[in-house]
Amino acid sequence: MLFPTHLLAAAVGGRVSRLSPLWLVVGTALPDVVDKPLAMVGLVDLYHSVGHSALLAVVAIPVALAGRAGLALAVGWALHLLLDAVHVVLNGRPADAVFLVWPLAVPTEPLALPPRSFIAYYLGSPSFYLEAAFWLAVAGAVLVGRQSGKSPRRE
Repeated sequence: MLFPTHLLAAAVGGRVSRLSPLWLVVGTALPDVVDKPLAMVGLVDLYHSVGHSALLAVVAIPVALAGRAGLALAVGWALHLLLDAVHVVLNGRPADAVFLVWPLAVPTEPLALPPRSFIAYYLGSPSFYLEAAFWLAVAGAVLVGRQSGKSPRRE
């Protein structure tokens, strides 16, 4: 999924759960905030590596146990991994989901496209339509909420 969708999914998760939306969003952003710069400077070959590895659960579990903010951070991180795994499987590349166990396994033929080529690939993919439906559903919920006079929940 695209980065803004990760953030929106975390914000929605914060609205429907008792977890801090702020820490959910931070947790959801972390995998890309870690991995994208590492790949851009050439320290790793893939955009799904260190921050996208489910093996980091050895770090995430103690963080989650550290309190409500830590739990929200860990849940946001796990949500990002889940959304990315759904993305690659839905787009017909289930073998690429091995990013979840990086560095023990790496995709044999990762989709290594520069940004413009990736956008061309992504538009029209099954994930694109799922993502568009998600954004439309959230926009619809916001509009219905405004029309019914419901104000957003405050924390």
